[in-house]
Amino acid sequence: MAGLAGTILPAALKAKNAQSKDSTYDQLMNQVGFNHLPNQKEIKTMNTVLHKANTRGSANHGWLEVNHSFSFANYYNPERTNFGVLRVLNDDKIAPSKGFGTHPHDNMEIISIPLEGALKHKDSMGNGAIVQHGDVQVMSAGTGIRHSEFNANDDQHVKLLQIWLFPNKKNVTPRYDQISIKEIEKKNEFYQVLSPNSNDQGVWIHQDAWFHLGEFDEEVCSTYKINKSGNGVYAFIIEGTAEIAGQALEKRDGFGIWNVDDFEITANKNSRILLMEVPMELS
Repeated sequence: MAGLAGTILPAALKAKNAQSKDSTYDQLMNQVGFNHLPNQKEIKTMNTVLHKANTRGSANHGWLEVNHSFSFANYYNPERTNFGVLRVLNDDKIAPSKGFGTHPHDNMEIISIPLEGALKHKDSMGNGAIVQHGDVQVMSAGTGIRHSEFNANDDQHVKLLQIWLFPNKKNVTPRYDQISIKEIEKKNEFYQVLSPNSNDQGVWIHQDAWFHLGEFDEEVCSTYKINKSGNGVYAFIIEGTAEIAGQALEKRDGFGIWNVDDFEITANKNSRILLMEVPMELS
C-alpha cells in the first residue's frame, strides 16, 4: 500500500516532492513516539507487545480495503506508531484493475509481499514488473522515486502486505529489486527472504533487518536467534495460529519481542508466519 501516503493522506501530510520538508521520511518520523523502544538501562528483561488483529486501524475506500498495524493515513494511535525502525505494516486488498497512481517516496525501505493475486509496478527508474504471490519486492526510495502500482488482474482481488522501514542511510541512490521465493522456500521451517547483505539469501535493504517466512502443514517447534544485539522481532501471523514466547497468536495478530537473545516458536498446522527482525533504536 505504498501509494496511500501519496494519495489519501490528509493534505497536511502529503509529500510535495522528494526534497521537501514534507518528505515520506519526515511525515512518518514526525509521528514516532516513545513506544516499543529498548530499555535504556540495559536491563536484559524480555519485553513484548501484542497487537490483536481486531485492534488494527482499518479503512474501506471501495477499491481498497486496508488494515493498519501502525498509525498511517487517517488512522492515528499514539500507542501504535512503530516497532523500532518498523514504521508501516499494511494489510491491503485491492479491487480488480484498481490501484495507486504515480506518487513519490523518499528515504524509506519499502517491501511488498503479495499473498494472493498479482500487482503491476512501474517507476521513475524505468522498472516495470508484475509482482505476484510467491514474490518479494523491495524499493530503496533514497533520494526520491515515483511509482504506481495496480492490480494486474481484472477478475480477482490482489492481497498483499506493504512494509516500510526507516533506513540506516539517507539519500542513497534509489534501487528496485524483486525475487521469487519458490526456489528458496522450505516447508515446515523458517527461511530468510531479506537481510542487510546483498550476498545473502533473499532481497537486501539499507537496514540491519532480517525477514523470515515459514509455511507449516504440521506442528513445528523451533528457536529463533537474534542476528544483531539490540534488535527485536515483530511476528505477523499471516494464516493459522502459533505460540511465540508463550503467547498464543491467531490469524493476522502481531507480536513484538525485544531484549532477548532468542525465543521459542510453535507454529501450528496450516499456519504461515512472517518474522521481521529490526533495530529497536531509531538512528
